[in-house]
Amino acid sequence: MTSVTRFLLDKSSEPRLQAPAPARDVVETAFQCAARAPDHALLRPWRYLVIEGDARLALGELFAQTCPEGATDQEIEKARKSPLRAPMVIVGIASPRTHPKVPDIEQVMSAAAGMSFLSLALSDAGYGAIWRTGGVAYHPRVHEGLGLKDGESVIGFLYTGTVATEKPGVPRPATDQFVRTWSGPGQSETW
Repeated sequence: MTSVTRFLLDKSSEPRLQAPAPARDVVETAFQCAARAPDHALLRPWRYLVIEGDARLALGELFAQTCPEGATDQEIEKARKSPLRAPMVIVGIASPRTHPKVPDIEQVMSAAAGMSFLSLALSDAGYGAIWRTGGVAYHPRVHEGLGLKDGESVIGFLYTGTVATEKPGVPRPATDQFVRTWSGPGQSETW
C-alpha cells in the first residue's frame, strides 16, 4: 500500500480547529494542488476566497442575515459565530465558462474536486480541515456579499486550522454496500 493510499484511508474531517491557521506558503501549495483537479478543456472553472481575522466576523454577519424570519436570537447568534470555528475559512466557488463540449455540471464537479484536493493538501501539511455547506452556501445574500457573479455557486466553506482535539474515527461502509458489478441493462450484482 502506498503512502497516498494510507493517507486517504486515515483522512478525516476535523471540526475542532484553533489557531494558528496554515501559513501562506502552505496555503499557496494547497491551491497549486487544487489547480490539479480534473479540468476538461482547461477552463479553470473555479476560484477561491480566503477569509481570516476580522473578515470572519463580516462573514458571520452575512450568515446571520440568512436566518429566516422568526429565527430565535440563539439561532442567529449561532449563524453569526460559525465562521469563528476556525482561524481560516476558504470559500470554494464554481465559476463555469461557456463551452460547447463541457457542460456546467462537469465544471462544477471540477471545482468540487479542487476543493477536495485543497482539503487533502492542507491535511497532508499537518492542518485540520472540514468542508461545510448548509443553507448559507446557497443563499443569494451570501452570494452577493461574497461577490459571486451570475452563474457562479459556492461549492463549500473549507474551515482550516490546527487541530484542537482529534475526533473519534468515523465508521466507513464496506465496499459491498456501495459497489456493484454491472453486466448489462438492468443487471448488476455484488462486487
